[in-house]
Amino acid sequence: MAEETITKQDIEEAKKKLTSKKSEKNQEQKKEEKKERIGILNIHTTFNNTLIILTDKAGETIARFSGGQSTKQSRLKANPTIAMFIAQKIAEEAKDNKITGFYVKIRAGTGENNPGPGAHAAIKSLTRAGFKILSIMDTTRNPKGGPKKKGGRRGRRV
Repeated sequence: MAEETITKQDIEEAKKKLTSKKSEKNQEQKKEEKKERIGILNIHTTFNNTLIILTDKAGETIARFSGGQSTKQSRLKANPTIAMFIAQKIAEEAKDNKITGFYVKIRAGTGENNPGPGAHAAIKSLTRAGFKILSIMDTTRNPKGGPKKKGGRRGRRV
């Protein structure tokens, strides 16, 4: 029987094959990481309307929808059902731009204790659409003094 001898060239070729396979795997992992795009979702809800604005990380607006674009009745603009419709439109725009996750910023009217009824419904419908919600932050502004309230010392008499 003839014995096979392993030369230095054979060893070097085997090393090259192994390193090329590893580099291909690393490239595939990098491609997967790049596929995940993240957007910022600004939800402004009051008891009169709901606005949802989708931006990229740099702050460039991708899509903007409000309750008035979804319904003709002004009394329904702040309705959770309308907020779900707005969120579905935002989800379509996000899928077109290959966005997979969101940082959510909820803002209520200045000085209000809690956001309007559309905020929770919008977030819930976006999670159902298959998006990752990475964080939810409340960015409601607080009044800092400002002009005197109307009504005097004992309040407004009706």
